[in-house]
Amino acid sequence: QLVESGGGLVQPGGSLRLSCAASGLRWDIYDIGWFRQAPGKEREGVSCFASNGVVTNSVDSARGRFSISRDIAKNTVYLQMNNLKPDDTAVYYCAVALHAAAKTNMCPRYAMSYWGKGTLVTVSS
Repeated sequence: QLVESGGGLVQPGGSLRLSCAASGLRWDIYDIGWFRQAPGKEREGVSCFASNGVVTNSVDSARGRFSISRDIAKNTVYLQMNNLKPDDTAVYYCAVALHAAAKTNMCPRYAMSYWGKGTLVTVSS
């Protein structure tokens, strides 16, 4: 089960930290990633934490502002988002994939087998 939290309304330039509680996850074989879907747009990958420890950031505009981390003891993955911009407004989802199925460190959408319900992030003044 994947449960996201931490979304909300924030002003441009502000920060949020999203959490994804991943109960019972086998961290040694599952990759976990953050995705987002803005209104009227396709869902896109944001960041991926592969089971082998490799971190990949997929959105050029988010590099240097977003960072993914995990706390295995708490069964939680985080997405720290700084200097938020209105274009970051979206529903943010976490999802997992068997690394053996993904065959890459980038959490491809086609391989993601379980999804959370999402948390809404709105960046607006």
